[in-house]
Amino acid sequence: MPGLPDLAGLEASLIIPVIMAMGAVFMAIQSVIGLVSTARAQRIVNRRLQFKERYATHNEAMIELRKSRGLDRQGNLAMSLRWLNQLIVRSGLKFEPARWVAMSAVGSLGPAGAAWYYAGGLWVALPVYVAVFTLGPLVVIRHLAARRARKMATQLPDALQIVCRSLEAGHPVATAVALVAREMPDPIGTEFGMTADEVSYGMSLTNAVQRMAERSGDPDVELFAATVRLQEKTGGNLTELLKSNTDTIRGRQTMRLKVRAASSEGRTSAMILTSAPFMVMGAIHMLRPEFYGNVINDPLIQYGFAGLLVWMIIGNIVMNKMINFKM
Repeated sequence: MPGLPDLAGLEASLIIPVIMAMGAVFMAIQSVIGLVSTARAQRIVNRRLQFKERYATHNEAMIELRKSRGLDRQGNLAMSLRWLNQLIVRSGLKFEPARWVAMSAVGSLGPAGAAWYYAGGLWVALPVYVAVFTLGPLVVIRHLAARRARKMATQLPDALQIVCRSLEAGHPVATAVALVAREMPDPIGTEFGMTADEVSYGMSLTNAVQRMAERSGDPDVELFAATVRLQEKTGGNLTELLKSNTDTIRGRQTMRLKVRAASSEGRTSAMILTSAPFMVMGAIHMLRPEFYGNVINDPLIQYGFAGLLVWMIIGNIVMNKMINFKM
């Protein structure tokens, strides 16, 4: 065809450098995009600052941030089920019930399909689907809330140090709290930012910090709230109290790490004992499908598998109680 180069006539020695040059250009473009994205993420260190850039007024950003956490315009729990609303707030997830229901409905198809395939009946698959659809989101949200609380407890000593240094420099408490909101990432940055916003709009520091403790659900943040309440009622040097509070929190975190290291063997054993039966069963089913396929429809086998599953769940609960300690 006229106008097009003859690719067949090109030498292999020219094709390879062209491909390498195209790859280099592509990697360079990806690197530039990554640097720009990283720079923007570092400039906007937490979610609250993103809301402030997105909305025109400070008050509107505060209200929308509250709504995205499952709170009403005044910052109170918006749902009638307070325990569920509190769990959602502590998880830090964006409040999207319709999306959660859709994800749970689709995600429950996998366990229900596995139950239908192995147990061979709708009477087993349907209860599994309902159980996973109902309990699955609660387990995920509870896990995210616990992980967020642990991360917040890890960040809290650094946040209190920033507050102490700001107070020593002569700044008021509200300014010190707002400094943490500007300088630290999520989750502690957003929580301190919401506290600073509430103080700016007329709420007392004690009530604002208590609300932060309720949103976080972490005992170390509760200790910080108790310190602020104590200083308000009895007076004293807040900087010295917060420094003592910081030392106490760091000591508790060190003890938690020691306990976690001591219980690592038990946690590893629990993971191996839980996963090994499923891995062996899957391998046998792949290598010898008739091993289970010939007897899977036998009611005795089905009841036996159900009993083993229940027994495994009980064993995991017992091991979890043995290796988890409240500090």
